[in-house]
Amino acid sequence: MELANTSSPEGGPGAGVLAHLERLEAESRKKFEEPQGAESALGNKIRNLRSLRDKLRAEVNRRQAGVRSAKASVEPDQTFEVSEQEVLERKRENVKSILQAYRFTGLSGKLTSRGVCVSISTAFEGNLLDSYFVDLVIQKPLRIHHHSIPVFIPLEEIAAKYLQSNIQHFLFSLCEYLNAYSGRKYQADRLQSDFAAFLAGPLQRNSLCNLLSFTYKAEPSGQSFPFCARLLYKDITRTLPTDVTVTYQGTDALSTSWEEQRASHENLFCTKPLHQVFASFARREEKLDMNLLY
Repeated sequence: MELANTSSPEGGPGAGVLAHLERLEAESRKKFEEPQGAESALGNKIRNLRSLRDKLRAEVNRRQAGVRSAKASVEPDQTFEVSEQEVLERKRENVKSILQAYRFTGLSGKLTSRGVCVSISTAFEGNLLDSYFVDLVIQKPLRIHHHSIPVFIPLEEIAAKYLQSNIQHFLFSLCEYLNAYSGRKYQADRLQSDFAAFLAGPLQRNSLCNLLSFTYKAEPSGQSFPFCARLLYKDITRTLPTDVTVTYQGTDALSTSWEEQRASHENLFCTKPLHQVFASFARREEKLDMNLLY
């Protein structure tokens, strides 16, 4: 059998085989390069899309930042106005609630175009006494527009402490001062009007009625020497004195009985309202008179 002639006309017997191998190699290379080219094109497309995505994301972030900046320049003022108005409304309602809850304790009031006008009625031992008012403007800060509080009541001090932080405490503190003043004044008035027979001279008092001095006799019909009393109310929210001094006139050397009586009077003035002390003196004298009759 004869082998097929694989030689080429130019090269000899191995040239045909080499050419065939080269052809196969070229075809193989072509087939290998085609997928690589497709993969490279796909990679470029992916990179382009990613670049575009990053640009779009950056643009979105830039625009969102601009919107937030614009809101920040507008909303704080609006929020401040709304919150301030809400605070003032709450304060207005709070005052209204306080007045409704404590209307039986001497506090009352009515809403006004500016805020609220509070009326404070004072009392002592169940007796209704003087009334005062405070006209409050509900704004920021709260302020007192007009009032009838006596000048010797420390209204400005009380307002500085409590008006802005605690309106309820402000009103209660003011009530405490006014009721104490009215109570002291009531006692002094009762002493002058109902027990003038016991006084050996005029009752001296200052405008706040926290310093009283007077000369008196424990037995107005008797011939005993009078006592001199000085009552000091250091705490002007109280209706009883903090310091009491009673001295006895007419003799340098007091007997034991008179000294006991003087000390007893000091204790009475410290623990009982002024008019009640003299009421006890009057009852004791009436008892003595009855004993004399029988």
